[in-house]
Amino acid sequence: MAARKESESPRTTVQKTSDREVVVTRTFDAPARLVFQAWSNPELFKKWWVPRSMGMTLRSCDMDVLTGGKYRLVFGDDPANTMAFFGRYIEVVPDQRIVWTNEESGDPGSVTTVTFEERDGRTLLVMSELYPTKEALDEAGTGAQEATHETFGQLDELLAGLSAR
Repeated sequence: MAARKESESPRTTVQKTSDREVVVTRTFDAPARLVFQAWSNPELFKKWWVPRSMGMTLRSCDMDVLTGGKYRLVFGDDPANTMAFFGRYIEVVPDQRIVWTNEESGDPGSVTTVTFEERDGRTLLVMSELYPTKEALDEAGTGAQEATHETFGQLDELLAGLSAR
């Protein structure tokens, strides 16, 4: 049995399911098509992805969310001191699933899978981060997964506005 670490907010669960994988689940009060849109439209994505409490700026957000497409996210307030995250989309099924690589480390990076399952007008989102080794997961730490509590709260706010339209 894999060791588990769980932390929960009202609807977000972060769980280490193996020595190489972390899974985050959250139910959103919006249909899958809107939740998928918030993950695949760069203008919407920019509005919720960075935790406000970190005080970081998402300088650029290039996303070609289709199978074989690429993404590049650049963070930082100082143009001379930025961080870039990038990779490619392995699989995109509209309103259901997005799978992408995380290639910024130069080594085989993690693979992220996000699924969207609609249930009575609400969406169960499951995000899995699978690392190539236990050491890679240990090195990554839990900061990004823990930040999802805040970012998913921000996504809730965005979805409420989209749903009201």
